[in-house]
Amino acid sequence: MALLIEGKAIRTVLRWLAYATVVAVLIAGFWQGHHGAVSALLGGFINLIAGAVFGWVVTRSSKKTAGETLRALFRAEASKVALIVVQLWVVLANYKQILLAPFFGTFFLTVVLFSMVFFVRER
Repeated sequence: MALLIEGKAIRTVLRWLAYATVVAVLIAGFWQGHHGAVSALLGGFINLIAGAVFGWVVTRSSKKTAGETLRALFRAEASKVALIVVQLWVVLANYKQILLAPFFGTFFLTVVLFSMVFFVRER
């Protein structure tokens, strides 16, 4: 899906999310074992998938006027939040061996990293 996203900034941040998730998986796997690594992976993937959907919605929306741009951003943010809520529910309801520290640690790390999209410059 990242290949379908046109903006350099969103692709860069999605790459950062992937790198941060891999590092968190390695740390959690060493620290808490297999279930820690899987928990960290799931926590990172939630925001990675939601961020990719955000970027896809933004790049596919019509942005000819300021109003259309705002509508595109609100639609993308609403889809991202709804997707995060659904994914959190699915993971927490179905993965019984989840370890909350690696899961939410990676989740919050990727939330913070995704907000850095506004600081990445288009060239």
